[in-house]
Amino acid sequence: MTKRDFLRLDSLSSTELGVLLERAAAMKADRGPMDVLAGRSIAVIFEKPSTRTRVSFEVGIAELGASPVVLTASDLQLGRGETIEDTARTLSRYVHAIVIRTFAQERLERLARAASVPVVNALSDYEHPCQVLADLLTIGEHRGSLAGQTLAYVGDGNNVAHSLMLGAALSGMHIRVGAPAGYEPLGLVVQRATEIAHTTGATVTVTNDAHAAVADAGIVYTDVWASMGQEREAEERRILFAPYQVSEALLGAAADDAIVMHCLPAHRGDEITDEVVDGPRSVVFDQAENRLHTQKALLAWLLG
Repeated sequence: MTKRDFLRLDSLSSTELGVLLERAAAMKADRGPMDVLAGRSIAVIFEKPSTRTRVSFEVGIAELGASPVVLTASDLQLGRGETIEDTARTLSRYVHAIVIRTFAQERLERLARAASVPVVNALSDYEHPCQVLADLLTIGEHRGSLAGQTLAYVGDGNNVAHSLMLGAALSGMHIRVGAPAGYEPLGLVVQRATEIAHTTGATVTVTNDAHAAVADAGIVYTDVWASMGQEREAEERRILFAPYQVSEALLGAAADDAIVMHCLPAHRGDEITDEVVDGPRSVVFDQAENRLHTQKALLAWLLG
C-alpha cells in the first residue's frame, strides 16, 4: 500500500477532512485507551521545542496503543553531519511513522521523500496543519458547522495563517486575513486557497485593515506577532502590529456571538489582551485540548 504523508493541509480533500473531523469528535466523545495502533512505534522529532505539540502527540500515541519515541535535536546525529535523508531511512527501519516539528518546509519534504513510513508535519515555517485540524474541530463544536462561517485572522501572515486559509477553503468557510503591509500570507498560499474556495463556496480575502477583516465575523483568531526565530524583530513588530491586537475594542466590530481563538502560547498584552483571552468568548483551551483528538484521528487514519 502506498504510504500517505500529511505535510500540508491541502493534501486532504474536503471529504477526507470531514471524515477526519468526524472521527476526532468520536474519539473525543469516547476517550480512553484503545488498541487501534497496538504494537506500533511512532517517532516524534522536535527540532523546535513545544508544550502542546509534544504532550498531545505523546499522550495520543499512547492512547492509541502505540509507543511514542520522542527525540530532540540533541538526541539525533543531524547536528553532527548526518543528512535528513539518512535519518529518515534509518528511522523507517524502526518505527511505523515519523512526526516532526522543524524549520523549513523543504527540510520536511526531503525527510518525507526519503522515508518509507508516513511523515506528519507537526509544524514547519510554512504550515501548521495539525493545529488547524484542531481549530476546525473547535469551530464546529462552538458554531455548529463550518461551511458558511466567517473566520477573521488578524496579525502576522505566518504558518498558522497559511494552514487556516487552506482549511477554511476546504471547509467552505469565508476567511479574511488582516495583516500589516509586507506581512501578508504568501501569494502562493493565497492563490491555492482561492482555487480551493472556488470549488467549495468559500471566499478568501487579504486586507491591511484589521477592522475590515473582523467586521461581523463569527470567529476571530490571532497568533504571536514574532514566531520562534524572529525574537530580534519583536520590538519592531510590537509597534507595527499594535492596531491588530485582539482587544475588546477590536471585538466590537465582530458578531455579537463571535468566539476568539489563539493557537498558544499567547504573548498576553501583545497580540491579545488578558480581558479577551480569559473572557467568555475565548475557546483557546478547547483548541489546545482538541490537538489531542484530531492528531489521534490523523495517526489512526494514516496507519490504517
